[in-house]
Amino acid sequence: MPRRCPSLRLRSEIIGLKRDRKTERASDAATGLTEDQQLDENHMPYVSPSPRLPVSPSRSTSASAAAKLILCGEHAVVYGRPAIALPLAGIRAHADVADSQVGSGIAVHARDLHRRWRVANDPNGPISQLITSVLSYLEDQVTFTPDLRVSISSTIPIASGMGSGAAVATAIVRALTGHLGRQLAPAEISALVYASEQRFHGTPSGIDNTVIAYEQPIWFLRTGDSLNNLHRPSITPPCAALVPHPPLIEPMSIASPFTLLIGETGVRSATRLPVGEVRRRWQAEPARYEALFDQVGAIVTQARAVLEQGDIAALGPLLSQNHMLLQQIGVSSPQLDALVGAAQAAGALGAKLSGAGWGGVMLALVAPDTRARVLAALEQAGAKRVSATVVNEYRPKPSAS
Repeated sequence: MPRRCPSLRLRSEIIGLKRDRKTERASDAATGLTEDQQLDENHMPYVSPSPRLPVSPSRSTSASAAAKLILCGEHAVVYGRPAIALPLAGIRAHADVADSQVGSGIAVHARDLHRRWRVANDPNGPISQLITSVLSYLEDQVTFTPDLRVSISSTIPIASGMGSGAAVATAIVRALTGHLGRQLAPAEISALVYASEQRFHGTPSGIDNTVIAYEQPIWFLRTGDSLNNLHRPSITPPCAALVPHPPLIEPMSIASPFTLLIGETGVRSATRLPVGEVRRRWQAEPARYEALFDQVGAIVTQARAVLEQGDIAALGPLLSQNHMLLQQIGVSSPQLDALVGAAQAAGALGAKLSGAGWGGVMLALVAPDTRARVLAALEQAGAKRVSATVVNEYRPKPSAS
């Protein structure tokens, strides 16, 4: 099991329009009702009281989780090649868990989606199932059905390849387990979130849940039986056996800082769609796709070497080559290609799509003297938003012998 190292801190800033957080509470102010009152107004059925521990009505627990960015290796990683992923500490999802009235059950408020519901009324929803799986995992310690309010919000764009779903799930797991008196290890959180991702994405690589749960730059490689489970059915709790043959996960050294610009296409693309299409193409043309995946894997191996050496200039061409291979794999899009091309023409050291593709985001590696020019080119080429992230030097602590 990998040891947790100090988190990589990435300094992130959003360039352009910034979100006014006051609007998150606009609907609450308009109604003049509390969350519980609004749920009651929606005629939610009364849930019979369940035994619970005596707690203060004001007790609450908050947690957050970082977004993630795949630097290189997406899609090929599902088929046994390595990938490099980074957490984006400045772009986060947040979850707050508070005690509610006895007998009210568990209510969820997704502020960004303007939705409220009770878990009992939406048992098959992704967040409801995640909450249920966490309670099942803690059944040796939590022998009652708690009455809680779970509020979630996020600055991570949805369906963008930045791990929005996994970050929200991680924040919920951290807040919920913390509220119930249990601090889970990153490996446990990662397993719970992976099970949730698997239910709704089909065959996730495991990168999102891993890099977000550990919050450090990682080298990720599926090995052994974890690679042979491309067709296995969804896994259900308890989580002790969720990943019996875990992937190889190694903290990565970054010898020199570098700056990435993240351009958002504004096109949402559910991860399972391009992942499923690549799987169908791989099944139809295994030799062709295995060769493409081999080329991606070679690029990722070279990228690790230049990151550990601090040769950032050599990283750029590798990123651009990775994008060309992703085009051949069939997961780029006209919007992504336009942004990548604009960044390259404006002097970026390298550029590529990031994530599942067919929309979402791209990244551009820039030098200090080209950052402003590339940013302007991305905006002119149609980027809905551009974020700048400085990836700082990072060296994992040596493992204890």
